[in-house]
Amino acid sequence: MDEFNVLEPIGSIYEKTFADKRFGGLASKSKELVNFIAYCLNPNHYHFLLEQVADRGIEKFMHKMGTGYTRYFNDKYKRTGALFQGKFKSIHVDSNEYLLHVSAYVNLNDRVHKLNQFGGKASKFLLGSESSWREYTGEGKKGFCEKGIILEQFKNRVDYKKFAEDSLRDIVERRDTSADLKDFLLE
Repeated sequence: MDEFNVLEPIGSIYEKTFADKRFGGLASKSKELVNFIAYCLNPNHYHFLLEQVADRGIEKFMHKMGTGYTRYFNDKYKRTGALFQGKFKSIHVDSNEYLLHVSAYVNLNDRVHKLNQFGGKASKFLLGSESSWREYTGEGKKGFCEKGIILEQFKNRVDYKKFAEDSLRDIVERRDTSADLKDFLLE
């Protein structure tokens, strides 16, 4: 994600990684396209909460990431064709309240889809999910998310964690209720 978040073309991911290691990781980075606010990488889909910092930054970043990763994956596994199903979908976050709830949804998306049923490290190892949640709770490395826009609105990380987990319960409950109603209405 970090590699594709630059204005200029990056070339081959392999060559860039090799050059970074060869020169001690001191390769300069140009202006970024987006700021990551939150992310969740699941085995079959991902979610990003992004702040655009360059003209058409989200569009450019998503294009670079989609085509670049597809090329890398296809070369690595000697295959051709599309890797992702359809175009990326985006929603404009138009209020602070929505921003806070979206941050909770994205940070805890593996829980929304019940991908963390084994808990902790086992979940990541078995299912391949990774998110910015540990950055927000202070349990992981600093990371690369711009968390200030969210965390500055809470007294501390514990308050954000409580808000996010309460929000998640509401989201899952609404989703489950909607699914139940949908099934009922289809019968």
